[in-house]
Amino acid sequence: MRRIPLILALLFGPMLAQASVIDSALSEAELRGKAIFRFVGLPIYEARLFTIDGAPLDWSRDFGIELEYLRKVGKKDLVGSTMDEFARNGPPPPVQDQLARCFDDVSKGDRYLAITQGRNQVGFWRNGVPVCTLRHPQISQRFMSIFVGNNTRSASFTRRLKGE
Repeated sequence: MRRIPLILALLFGPMLAQASVIDSALSEAELRGKAIFRFVGLPIYEARLFTIDGAPLDWSRDFGIELEYLRKVGKKDLVGSTMDEFARNGPPPPVQDQLARCFDDVSKGDRYLAITQGRNQVGFWRNGVPVCTLRHPQISQRFMSIFVGNNTRSASFTRRLKGE
């Protein structure tokens, strides 16, 4: 019977840690929407959008996006695909080296949380642990637009994520 609390802690600990990060880093945040992103039909990650009081996305207020990976993805692919998305939506900002410090290989169940910190910063947590802050003019909208912008890879994914 003594093992049950340990088993529960191991099972639910990562979720509770991530919830406390959202609570502490983004006061009054609530889940707005969620969606699974697929590439060539394969599920890559489940995304969750957190906004203040669960309100519709407002670019003038800080918000967070959490990605829970559903498969293994290498660091090189994470950085490369992010830079590709920047380029797809305009001139890419010179943040590749910063992204390489922020990202690492992920396995099924790993979570990255990105929270805007004003217009020029995005804080990142991996499995509830802070890993870096991406800094560049207008980076919050540039980075988050990959998931909730007007020109994402999947309009239906974006609508579900935004809770529309």
